Amino acid sequence: MEIGQIRGSPICFRHENVRRNFGFSLSATPTFSTKSENRMFILGMGFVGQTLAHKLQNQGWVVSGTCTTLVKKKKLEDMGFHVHLFDANHPDLSILQLLRNYTHFLVSIPPVVGIGDPMLQHEELIRSSLVNGGLQWLCYLSSTSVYGDCDGELVDEDYPTNPENELAKLRLSSEQGWSNLAHHLKLSPLLFRLGGIYGPGRSAVDTLIKQKPLSEGQKRRKHRKYTSRIHVDDICQALMATIDAPSSPRVIYNIVDDDPAPREEVFEYARKLLEKKWPGLNLQPLEQKEWSIVKSRNERGEKRVSNALMKKELGVQLLYPDYRSGLKSIIDQIQSPFHCD
Repeated sequence: MEIGQIRGSPICFRHENVRRNFGFSLSATPTFSTKSENRMFILGMGFVGQTLAHKLQNQGWVVSGTCTTLVKKKKLEDMGFHVHLFDANHPDLSILQLLRNYTHFLVSIPPVVGIGDPMLQHEELIRSSLVNGGLQWLCYLSSTSVYGDCDGELVDEDYPTNPENELAKLRLSSEQGWSNLAHHLKLSPLLFRLGGIYGPGRSAVDTLIKQKPLSEGQKRRKHRKYTSRIHVDDICQALMATIDAPSSPRVIYNIVDDDPAPREEVFEYARKLLEKKWPGLNLQPLEQKEWSIVKSRNERGEKRVSNALMKKELGVQLLYPDYRSGLKSIIDQIQSPFHCD
């Protein structure tokens, strides 16, 4: 069990081998116990959402959320969560009536190209549904991609945004939309700009074990000199810090670790960990063309993202300050590479 210190108070964190799924339909409205005054609704119970849900549930919270398929819904319900199906293209707006019963609301769904944020398309209805409700805290999970290419500079929360692709532009628009909604509800919004997310079941170690090819996103990032990342447990640690101290003086926080190392370096280290733990493991070598770094592109770099404000104002002490500590923790939890989920 890992212990994360937040503002001097110990909070226990447990690794959960969870998978990514996100989204939300309606099933029966949960019956709230009077024993718990804390109720979290997670719009998008994916990799981050599920991990946070487990941690909150262990502390006695009522946690509900959304997913995109019946299979995922059944799995999450078996874990003790109230779950609703959600189609981003055709959202069921009756979910808004449920949200009035929750004290905390985490938005963890990405915008959709050609649509934008699927919920903010109905902002006026959301406002009228949630006004005078019990909501006390609203956080939107965004991305450091909103900064764009900063020529290798150190980027803090006051650095001008300059999103370069359509999805990053929609992220920035979603930030503004959820901020406006929070202000309308007389709440102080929270915007977390996350680096690349990794953790048990979703890391360079897992990619190598499963012999998966690089995703399109990974291929795009292979040429970057700097790649910001963050372990899922540290994201949850930062979220819980704002829940424990909801009167945060800031709206935006960069949530990244201390080492924006290039992806090639991360995969090389993951390979060494695997070969050391299982010397006979037959790892398919990554094709050279996958990792051929174009020097002229690399010399510019992209950006280094500062986490100083997260540490100073939220009191977060990173459990995994760099990819080495994070990957070492992940591989230590794997009993056999042939049964890796």
